[in-house]
Amino acid sequence: MDISTTGRGDTDPTPVLLDAAQLSADPDLAARFPAEAHRVLADLVRAGAPLGWDDPPAPDEVADLITRVLRAARHGDAALRAAYLDRRLIGLGYWLRYTQATNRQHADLVKIAVSAEAHGRGIGRSLTSTLVADAREAKIEVLTLDARADNARALRLYRSLGFREYGRLPAFVAMGGRRYDKVFYMLDLRT
Repeated sequence: MDISTTGRGDTDPTPVLLDAAQLSADPDLAARFPAEAHRVLADLVRAGAPLGWDDPPAPDEVADLITRVLRAARHGDAALRAAYLDRRLIGLGYWLRYTQATNRQHADLVKIAVSAEAHGRGIGRSLTSTLVADAREAKIEVLTLDARADNARALRLYRSLGFREYGRLPAFVAMGGRRYDKVFYMLDLRT
């Protein structure tokens, strides 16, 4: 599969978004994906991004996570999207279907991560929009997420895509000696 970027001019190539099946179909990308996902996530956490880790995750932890998401995607219980610029991973995101029988019609948008060098290019919006479309196609009724309340950029993005806040736990997240609210957002896809 050719994932060479298309350009809007030499200075602004357009990233390519791959789904789990496309990623798995490219042996080179599939083999590199866990390490590249680790690089993106660890670099962001090191810089203080609110991704749920105090310290950068271990490579094995990210590899196990990727394996679990790809396995779930093969069964229709997840969607994964990877953003590439010239075959270099610059962002990723995924949702996972809830596992309880009473909640299987819903999914949790777990992570959207865009490398620092790609911020401000609309990649987070593209990843999230595409994952929402994937959820609609999978007949997900409600897509939920939670985030740290100080992650204003991400929360603005989610609201702009139709997510709305449905709950908040004050001072729930403890990190670096500080406390943050945990906010819960949802997007009702039944309408």
